[in-house]
Order: sequence, then structure tokens, then C-alpha cells
Amino acid sequence: MLDSLKLLWAHGWRVIRAMPLLPKPPESPDVFEPRESIPYTAQWLIKAREAIGSELTLGIDYHHRLSIAETASFCQRLPGGTLDFIEEPIRDETPDAYEALRKLTEVPFAVGEEFASKWQFLPYIEKHLTDFARLDICNVGGFTEAMKVAGWAEAHYIDLMPHNPLGPVCTAATLHLAAAVPNFAWLEVRVTQTENLYYGKSGVNDADVLFPVQPRLVGNTFPVPEAPGLGVELDEKLAQSQAWQFWEAPHWRRRDGSVTNW
Repeated sequence: MLDSLKLLWAHGWRVIRAMPLLPKPPESPDVFEPRESIPYTAQWLIKAREAIGSELTLGIDYHHRLSIAETASFCQRLPGGTLDFIEEPIRDETPDAYEALRKLTEVPFAVGEEFASKWQFLPYIEKHLTDFARLDICNVGGFTEAMKVAGWAEAHYIDLMPHNPLGPVCTAATLHLAAAVPNFAWLEVRVTQTENLYYGKSGVNDADVLFPVQPRLVGNTFPVPEAPGLGVELDEKLAQSQAWQFWEAPHWRRRDGSVTNW
């Protein structure tokens, strides 16, 4: 983790989100024990902050894997200023749970990637249970609903930090949204070029081939699209020649076999 953070920092990335770490690889790839990750992840985040310094905006995505008590324990192990945000540490169906958690930690929250309407954002904005709205334009209902959420968040001094792991179409749409609102903070993006640089790979992923025209990073920034529409073009002939492949998120379990969050 520390090597990856240093690499991204060296290439101009100033907002970086880490993931939970385990002290050793699990006996099975689908096993995750949340409690075991807490001390180890906290330890390495402290080292990351010490190594890179205070200028880095550092967050972590626990992706709904913790309970209230586990999240509080994790945050309380971190010196003040270690984290700039923690993303979705607990599940988001119960806003009251985040209200309880808010009383146990001062680390800013980033919540909302799964919300499918402004109504799901309502309690999180009105009660200020998130400090960054993780709006996903593909989930929330497109530009119309996204702009309503953005305006609502602006009135409560909440910035947008859009969720964006879904590919070039979502990236292009989110760039248009980000350029149109005053409370945009940072955009999540998969950095294939940086991954290739780090791992010594020279290939491209399917999206690079299927979408010959799409927003491209210039350093650590996307220029605002100027092409017609969203600014993407799909190679339809190539797409028709490819077999559709289904992907499903991993089904993680605890060591005793019980189901846990991915």
C-alpha cells in the first residue's frame, strides 16, 4: 500500500483512497474478518501519513464491512489528522446508524454510492450524516436527479465526490456533471496507466479498445469534454464480435462460514 501511495504521489495525485489491509492472506480468497483488519490497517495508514505528509488528502473505503463498534474502534486508533474521510464504513440503509456513529468519531464520512434517488440522500444531507456525497450518476437517476442532489448538497455545504468505477460512459457523464456544479470536490477514477507503470504492464483494458474516443487523463486531470454528446464513441463492430460476460461481486464470508459484506 505504501509503495503504491508513494508512486501515485510522485505522479501528481494529491487525493488517494486506500483499502483495508489484513495482517496475512486469508486461507481462502472469499474470507474476510473485519475485526482482524482494524489494527493492521490503522497501523499502515499512520505510516502512510508519516511518509507522505500533511498535504496528501487521504481516505479509506471500508465498503460497508464494519459495524458501528468496529468503525469507532478503527477511527479511535488513528491520531487526529490521519484520515480526511472514511467511505461507507457501515451499511447505509439505516441513517440512524450513521447518526450514532457520528457521535463516536470526528473523521468525515463519504456516503451515497448506492443511492438510487434524491430521497435516499435526504436524511444524509438534512442531518449532515455525510461530508462528501458519493453520488453515482448511473445509479441516482441520471443528470436530472444528480443535479437536484448537487443543489441540495450545496445548500448544506456538502461537496460531491462522485462514485465512478463503471467505465468511460459514466466517466464522461460525471465530468459534465462536475463541470456544471459549484460543489464538486474530486472524481474517483481507475488509473490504468498508473497501474501499468507500477506493475510493468503495457497492455490496455477492454474499455480502451471498445471506446476509441473517450475522456483521457492529462496527468491527474480530465479536461472538460468538448465532443458532441457525452464525448464518447463506441466501436460497435468490435462490440458485436465480443461475447457478453457476466460479472458478480465476490461473496465474502467470515472464517466460521457466515456471510459478510464485500
